[in-house]
Amino acid sequence: MFIPSTAGAFASTASADGSSPTEPVRHMLFGSPSAVQVTIQQLHHLNYAEPNDWSQLLPTGRPNEVMAILTKRVRAA
Repeated sequence: MFIPSTAGAFASTASADGSSPTEPVRHMLFGSPSAVQVTIQQLHHLNYAEPNDWSQLLPTGRPNEVMAILTKRVRAA
């Protein structure tokens, strides 16, 4: 599930092996519920993100449109 950006704010971003720190990157998907679910599954099959790492589908206020959010940590260059 989606973890708010304030969660874990006091955790260290340096890895145990001393490699470069990580930074959060937020991905947002917009579309019909089925299109968003298919995209989440495709990203899972590409080993990019686990389906449970995404937020629940959130209504956008537009007919037949939802959004899903993923916060992923990536290594900073």
